[in-house]
Amino acid sequence: MKIGIESGAYLSRYGVKEGLKRMKEHGYDTVDFQDFVDTEKELFKVSQEEFVKRLTNIKNDCNDAGIEIFQVHGPWRWPPRDETEEDREERFEKMAKSISGTAVLGCKNFVIHPIMPFGDNQNPDPDRFYELNYRFMNRLCDVAEDFGVTVCLENMPMPVLTLATPAQILDFVKDVNRKSLKVCLDTGHCTVCGVDPSEAVRLTGKEYLRVLHVHDNNGISDLHWLPGKGVIDWKAFGKALKDIGYDGSFSLETAVPGNVPPEAREEAEKALYCIASAIAGKG
Repeated sequence: MKIGIESGAYLSRYGVKEGLKRMKEHGYDTVDFQDFVDTEKELFKVSQEEFVKRLTNIKNDCNDAGIEIFQVHGPWRWPPRDETEEDREERFEKMAKSISGTAVLGCKNFVIHPIMPFGDNQNPDPDRFYELNYRFMNRLCDVAEDFGVTVCLENMPMPVLTLATPAQILDFVKDVNRKSLKVCLDTGHCTVCGVDPSEAVRLTGKEYLRVLHVHDNNGISDLHWLPGKGVIDWKAFGKALKDIGYDGSFSLETAVPGNVPPEAREEAEKALYCIASAIAGKG
């Protein structure tokens, strides 16, 4: 199993080249590239030629550093705005562009959330929620297959939604039944929905579990704490991954807090890698 972390933990803090250098020195194998999350960023406003150039440079920097871009996080805005057809079409266009960018980066795994036509905390028409996502994800899979990319649908920390728990996500992926649609399992989101992440791993199984978002919380809110700070049983989680034969990346979606004193920061970053490695059974 590889060990990875979100790009914000290193690349955003130190710059791409220095961040990758530090990641490698600390032991990481992979990065979760998250620059597509905010579609208001400059990356989405430059020409297509410049878009490809920038991503190609990042890919080359990663290759030079020996860091694999194992997964990319697709567009996500807060609060959600998927109510109208125009909103959903805008989301689709940005996601399709991000899929093309994922291919430029040499990455195969593209993580997205369900669209939320009624917002994040209400769901007056569960059947319509499902139907809109079914149509949207099928269209997105068409694009993904053209670029050789797999869409990884993530479980959510909003129990009211039609697509939130790992079981709901898995059933949906099986229903859509596309080779380019798999599962991203988010440990913190599991816990907010009252689901043991280790049970979610076993439920999803190796066939459908493509990528991970690993972080902890208090069982109530989506806090993205470091593993061990919250309520998750990490020993059980690591054993479940081993038992199903998961061989992807143990990818942290958390980072050393920004308020850690500068003189202690590097040791804290090394310690976080050691925690992830231990849970994953690598040391």
